[in-house]
Amino acid sequence: MHEHTTAGHWLTAALPKAAPALATSTVLILARIWNANGAEHSTGNAVLMTALSLGAAAAGACASVGRAGDSTIAATAFATSGGLALAGVAGYADGLSLPLLLWALSTTVAYGLAARYWRTDRRTATAHDRRTAERREEHAHAERIEALRCRTQVEVAREGTTYAAALAEALTARAALPGYDPAALTRAGLPALPTKEH
Repeated sequence: MHEHTTAGHWLTAALPKAAPALATSTVLILARIWNANGAEHSTGNAVLMTALSLGAAAAGACASVGRAGDSTIAATAFATSGGLALAGVAGYADGLSLPLLLWALSTTVAYGLAARYWRTDRRTATAHDRRTAERREEHAHAERIEALRCRTQVEVAREGTTYAAALAEALTARAALPGYDPAALTRAGLPALPTKEH
């Protein structure tokens, strides 16, 4: 069994690791653009972002507390809530120090949460690779045993054929000897040799 393997581009492998930083950086950049376009000290914008952030947090809480809670929906809702809170503060704040502090904090939290999922994925992939290797070893072991068994059967059959031919030659040579009496063998207690029936 041959499996096709493809070597991924380094960018494809690095993109998931950069996703949390890209997401928080995008939110910060868009919030600062929003700040430059008049969001600074706008009470309506602050109320809107606070309401959206609280709504997303409430949706995350409902998704995680529910009886059949979906962790993906809850994580997405909480991430949205954090992103909206970051955007609201970054858009409303005067200077850049508070938005940068919140950006660093949210990026650290995002990497902390993502690391847990990456670790789970890595464990799952390692367990899958281990099970696959074990199955391959078991199949290879079974194939080796079957090959040995078949080889042994062929050798036994070959030896049986060789023995039968040698026995036939010995019987023929003995029958050709002068004074050979098959009845004397039977009287001596040896088993009777099969005779050809015509």
